Amino acid sequence: QVQLVESGGGLVQAGDSLRLSCTTSGRLFSSSAMAWFRQAPGKEREFVGGISWNRANVYYADSMKGRFTISRDNGKNTLYLQMNSLKPEDTATYYCARSIDSTVSSSVHAYNYWGQGTQVTVSS
Repeated sequence: QVQLVESGGGLVQAGDSLRLSCTTSGRLFSSSAMAWFRQAPGKEREFVGGISWNRANVYYADSMKGRFTISRDNGKNTLYLQMNSLKPEDTATYYCARSIDSTVSSSVHAYNYWGQGTQVTVSS
């Protein structure tokens, strides 16, 4: 059984940093692409960024480039999202997701396992 558990969310001020973690159980983490998505109230879930199974390719949504960094530790079955220079518009529930294969996609339909989400709130 595959489980993804996010942690590290919280309430911060604009300009602060947070590091989210996603710990996974089950097989195939090290051979699967992983991604972070976020969803604000009343909005669709949006792609934050993703990383290939071997860390060779990392992709970000344009609004996150330069502020967010995705990494993974295959030995620990853990995915990370380092978020710097946070803005109020970054407020959302953040989800990690495991791809159905080894490629990164910005589509939610390319991911078949999801965590329960962790809330990030950025005050101005």
